Amino acid sequence: MQSKIRGFSRRRGATLFLAIAAALCLGVLSLLFAMKQNRLPMLQSYFSNPWILVLNLLPGVLLAVLFFALFGSAAPAFAATGAVVMGCTWVNWFKLQFRNDPFVFEDVLLVKEAGNMAGKYQLFVPKGLVLTVLCIVSGTVFLYVFARWKPSRRERIAAGVIALALLFPLRALYFSNAVYSEHTQNNGLINQWDATQVYQSKGFVYPFLYSLKAATAPAPEGYSAPEAAARLASYPNGEIPEGKKVNIIAVMLESYCDFTDVPNAPEVSPSVYAPLHALEEEGISGKLVTNIFAGGTINSERSFLTGFPTLPTFNQATNSYVWYLRSQGYRAVGSHPGYEWFYQRGKANANMGFEEYLFQEDHFGALAEGGIASDDILFPELMRLCDGEREPYFSFTVTYQGHGPYPDGENVWGGDFIVNNGYSEQEYNILNNYFGSIENTSRNLEALAGHLRQSDSPTVLLVFGDHKPWLGDNESVYQSLGMPVACDTPEGFLCHYSTQYLIWGNDAAKRALGRELRGDGPTIGPSMLMCTLFDALGWEGPPFMQEQRGLMEAGVTMYHAVAKNVLLDGELYDLPELPAPVRFLVQDYFCDAYYERKHFAY
Repeated sequence: MQSKIRGFSRRRGATLFLAIAAALCLGVLSLLFAMKQNRLPMLQSYFSNPWILVLNLLPGVLLAVLFFALFGSAAPAFAATGAVVMGCTWVNWFKLQFRNDPFVFEDVLLVKEAGNMAGKYQLFVPKGLVLTVLCIVSGTVFLYVFARWKPSRRERIAAGVIALALLFPLRALYFSNAVYSEHTQNNGLINQWDATQVYQSKGFVYPFLYSLKAATAPAPEGYSAPEAAARLASYPNGEIPEGKKVNIIAVMLESYCDFTDVPNAPEVSPSVYAPLHALEEEGISGKLVTNIFAGGTINSERSFLTGFPTLPTFNQATNSYVWYLRSQGYRAVGSHPGYEWFYQRGKANANMGFEEYLFQEDHFGALAEGGIASDDILFPELMRLCDGEREPYFSFTVTYQGHGPYPDGENVWGGDFIVNNGYSEQEYNILNNYFGSIENTSRNLEALAGHLRQSDSPTVLLVFGDHKPWLGDNESVYQSLGMPVACDTPEGFLCHYSTQYLIWGNDAAKRALGRELRGDGPTIGPSMLMCTLFDALGWEGPPFMQEQRGLMEAGVTMYHAVAKNVLLDGELYDLPELPAPVRFLVQDYFCDAYYERKHFAY
């Protein structure tokens, strides 16, 4: 018997068959855990679509071939393939559980940040993870016993070359928009308007590889560098008049969202939003439709600073409105009580033009006894820093207070900020702790405005929320209360992604600008926010902003980088549905933004 097994295990055909079959099994196992809910029905749906099945299983087979060529043995090749495929699958699974956000290729560049952020959540070991480890271990042992044929050196080189050669034609297949949008469409069990669910509906390995396309930033369709340069050159570089160079303090508030008009939202204490509403009466306010939900802060902040519809990695000096303001004589500074390495902010902010940016390591940690500075520390320090700045200045602060998850086992703010309308203890604590944080932020915002009100320095304050808050894993509190954040209707989509912005100026700024700075602002995306601010101030801005302004005058006030739809005259449209003249303007905007990303001007 042993001799038969030994003879079978050393056959070329048997080893190759078992190695490929084992790699396919890994692909199926990955599909099983690609969806955080309805796993078995979704697994069945994957098998009903040959495109999804092949596109998810083929990479594992090719990877197994490469490892087989490297190690010369089926067992270690399977173990290595399992570690890569299932390791990434489980990173995706946990990211979906905690952030409702899939694991994409660009996250690989932020592995340090991910590891540190994981410590903020209560990690656990699900049974599926144990099953995965057992499958990989048992599969490795099985192949060690039954698949022992060893290829020659020449055969290993040939296998590796063939596998690598296949990557080039497969690249076009995996990066195809038509394949992603049409051939792998699988909407039967999901909400087709929810980009996270769309990602899951296609498995994991395939959409993860498709996300590499965004990370490598291919040029938009129809892009021509000379044509983009000519369009931008048709606009003069707007100069800010000397007498109108007011200071700008921009503050992006973590998870700060006004739930006043959200149906079925909790009844909150008047003190939570009273300071905000009072400032809105004195300024310009509107709705901000972000690209993100409950996480992904850098998307909102970098869209605001650049005006880009999609974002590069900022690994090198990149055009931004920060650089433009510096070219106009402004000093560009900022602060964030979090860590410099998180989201690579230190490097990215310098490449966007900030001369100085203060973080936990070099400034705020000492003020917060080594921790993360709360708003009670951050806002007074912001006032002190701005009072000492050379004028004119542009200051951009990103807060940390309000970051989820919020404790569900205790009331950390020591007060009742919502009416308990029959909520569970966990729901009540999550909500009360969130709104307690918001109430504290609102009071600090009021103090900042009061400080500026007394100042003779002309200063404009811009405040906006980066995204809606985390309220329980899998949006559990939103769903329990019946708040309309499902993206299956335009109303739900806008509610899901909306926060708000406020433009407010002190009397000195109003006199310098000759403007009242009051009224209702348009509903916009974060990439249009700086343009909206410049409009309020009466500034032209650089050529790219002037092109943006033309787009807004045509009625386009938001491009959603995730859902890939457009807000035109207050209505949502998919790009192909736009009227031809507007669609051409949007396409020019995409192309010129890409040109701006690639051709640094300062």
